[in-house]
Amino acid sequence: MTHGFTRPAKKHLGQNFLHEKGVIDKIVQAIDPQPGDALVEIGPGQGALTFPLLRRHGQLIAIEFDRDLHAPLQAAAREHGTLHLIEGDVLEVDFTALAARHGDARGQIRLLGNLPYNLSSPILFHALTHAAAIRDMHFMLQKEVVERMAAGPGSKVYGRLSVMLQAYSVVTPLFTVAPGAFRPAPKVESAVVRLVPKPAEDIAIRDHARFAELVRAAFGQRRKTLRNALSGVASPALIEAAGLRPDARAEQIDVAGFVRLANLPVPA
Repeated sequence: MTHGFTRPAKKHLGQNFLHEKGVIDKIVQAIDPQPGDALVEIGPGQGALTFPLLRRHGQLIAIEFDRDLHAPLQAAAREHGTLHLIEGDVLEVDFTALAARHGDARGQIRLLGNLPYNLSSPILFHALTHAAAIRDMHFMLQKEVVERMAAGPGSKVYGRLSVMLQAYSVVTPLFTVAPGAFRPAPKVESAVVRLVPKPAEDIAIRDHARFAELVRAAFGQRRKTLRNALSGVASPALIEAAGLRPDARAEQIDVAGFVRLANLPVPA
């Protein structure tokens, strides 16, 4: 599986290469690629997921930042299927345009990958901006990040990431992965999560920029009440008009509460 891959993982890129077959099989099973699906892998690394998916599905698009991995990936992929490799930074890839060119019959792609821990949140937010072009996502992340993604109101780890992701998608943690499944072994546990973007009519957010601004401000200083955290963004009267208490904290407010508040017209 590592044929032609001679360089060690690069710490500054957050590389930890998956190698445990049982875990790889579980991920492939969770993704369950079907004929016609357009699979797009973020950070294929040394192909641990890439090659089993190619064997199962026949073709795959992969986005890889590390130029040293391109030649060995292309060479090793040939015996498994057709790999279309995109060189560059995933944060600069336009998933909507990619889906328009290479998507399935509905013009959508399926995202997957073992995400670098230091970039997981930016990648998730980047994917959200293209949610209409994405059918689903299966990512391996730090376990604590997955816990934050799926957390509900009242939880200590419920925060901006939880609200933003759950407003636009259904988040389902699937299973945890021990450090020994990677080379080098990270110091933390990992987890695999599925995100399914909601249909536009189910999101019901009228002004996406306003919603993002409110959520960012509300969780900017967690200990503050909404009255104080949102001063300058939403008045106590507006907070009450959304059915929320100005003396509540952000971590007590569910996603629907933030949506109601964002949808209220701001008094001139």
